[in-house]
Amino acid sequence: MINTIKELLGIGPKVDYAQLVKEGAIILDVRSKSEYAGGHIKGSINISVDALSSNLSKLKDKNKNIITCCASGMRSASAKGILKSNGYINVHNGGGWSSLQSKL
Repeated sequence: MINTIKELLGIGPKVDYAQLVKEGAIILDVRSKSEYAGGHIKGSINISVDALSSNLSKLKDKNKNIITCCASGMRSASAKGILKSNGYINVHNGGGWSSLQSKL
């Protein structure tokens, strides 16, 4: 139970986000369109967390690395849970987009 909570919140072993991106990971920004328009990571995909379940077809490869991000890490944790429960294997909570950007 504790490990599941840690995993959902992105707490645990360090993830090399830059390496994942080099290997073709998708950065999924789950903020609203207006938040995304105000600044985002270049090359990221924007699907708000509220619309994620109905837009899973945009993320075709369930084995591809996906890094979720938002403003603070809460919505990206929710998005990670949604993706995992729909069979996506390699999902990482990148937390807030600006702090994630500094790790790339």
